Amino acid sequence: MNWENFTVTEFILSGLKDFQDLRIVFFVFFLNIYLVTVVGNMTTALIICLDPLLHTPMYFFLCNLSLLDACYISITVPKMLHDLVSGNGAISFPGCFLQVLCLNSSVGVEFFLLTAMAYDRYVAICNPLRYMMVMNHTVCTMLATGSWFCGFFNSFVQTALLWRLPFCRSNIIHHFFCNIPPLLVLACTDTSPNKPAMFLVGGVVGFTCSLFTIVSYGYILSTILRIPSKVGKRRAFSTCVSHLSGVTIFYGTVFFIYIRPVSSDSQDVDSLISMVYALLTPLLNPVIYCLRNKKVKGALSRTLRGKTYNKGMRPS
Repeated sequence: MNWENFTVTEFILSGLKDFQDLRIVFFVFFLNIYLVTVVGNMTTALIICLDPLLHTPMYFFLCNLSLLDACYISITVPKMLHDLVSGNGAISFPGCFLQVLCLNSSVGVEFFLLTAMAYDRYVAICNPLRYMMVMNHTVCTMLATGSWFCGFFNSFVQTALLWRLPFCRSNIIHHFFCNIPPLLVLACTDTSPNKPAMFLVGGVVGFTCSLFTIVSYGYILSTILRIPSKVGKRRAFSTCVSHLSGVTIFYGTVFFIYIRPVSSDSQDVDSLISMVYALLTPLLNPVIYCLRNKKVKGALSRTLRGKTYNKGMRPS
């Protein structure tokens, strides 16, 4: 097809085209992952809201993270399920950019939330006597609200820069959903002036949050090593291991997707890693934060039995 003077009004997501013979299998697989993820994250958020014993800063941020993950997977998977049923990967031009906006907003918000959670763990372990004074309700609310606002603002800037690019060639996106790297490949103009600005905006967020998290855990590790008893060390470290695991998975996949150079040759690898991130990260977070958490399991048991406790916030 001659793409000259062709104006893109819709995009075609071709990431699932090669799996049409297995689309029933993939539909069942993605649907199950979606339902388990949404139910798991919403249950986590509901338990935290209902049980007063979990009304602590750490679980307040976990509630925000659970709601975010339920929203995040809902941005991509329902469209993928529709494409598997219809066999049509078409998505409108505005719809594609709306998906980019929401998708990258979720990534940005998670960066800031994980950073806020790292700060919470730093205060809890390094300054336990001042924990409730520092991490009071106002501070927690400001950190959470700021995380959501900054995440959406960061995504808005990147999406606005992407929106300015002309798309007048191929409209086939070799991906499972709309995202910045595959769309940059389709732009019919030199994107070299845009890439530094777009990645500078995202890079500042990623680098700043990563640096803050690393420094926080540096102080945490130093404090834990100074604890004389092995039991004390184990107990202190156990309050951080879940968050540290979540941070490792999140940062590893995000940096691989966004930091690598954008090229058409790497699109298959990028699509696969993006799929892993889009599905596994929201799925694993309830497992990482809740499966071995006695407080959450106890809260679930009390909620199912209809019992509640009236205790104030306390450090965890």
